[in-house]
Amino acid sequence: MSKKNQVADIAGNPKGRRDYHIIELFEAGIALRGTEVKSLRAGRGEIRDAFARVENNEVWLYNAYIEEYSFGNWVNHEPRAKRKLLLNKSEIRKLFGLAAIKGHALFPLSMYWKNGKVKVKLAVGKGKIQYDKREDIKRRDADRELKRAMMQRFKGK
Repeated sequence: MSKKNQVADIAGNPKGRRDYHIIELFEAGIALRGTEVKSLRAGRGEIRDAFARVENNEVWLYNAYIEEYSFGNWVNHEPRAKRKLLLNKSEIRKLFGLAAIKGHALFPLSMYWKNGKVKVKLAVGKGKIQYDKREDIKRRDADRELKRAMMQRFKGK
């Protein structure tokens, strides 16, 4: 596999899967300036507190942090500027319909390189309540215990 076709993570949002039930996922490109791309190549991006909105038939990513490029000059970018996400019109209409439902949120799950371009995995989610989070933890612990018991049984033979 050539280096250009590989997918490499830049930043992730662990709170996304923990705090929301994921309804649908979208892959979006992101419009970036040169210094933003260089900073992301250096691994200086964060999307932990980021969210997205549909405004005027465009999707915008807010609060994503891309550190200023250390070798930049007076044309360096603003670290928390809003950035346009690149999607098809049909995807934007679908996102608008899903986001308009009360209780639904648009947020990025990950930012990664794909074929030399920066992509964002955008999710539509419904917020979990504390009870749901505890159920997820219980289910995960039960699965872990089951796997552990199965491994011990197979090792015993």
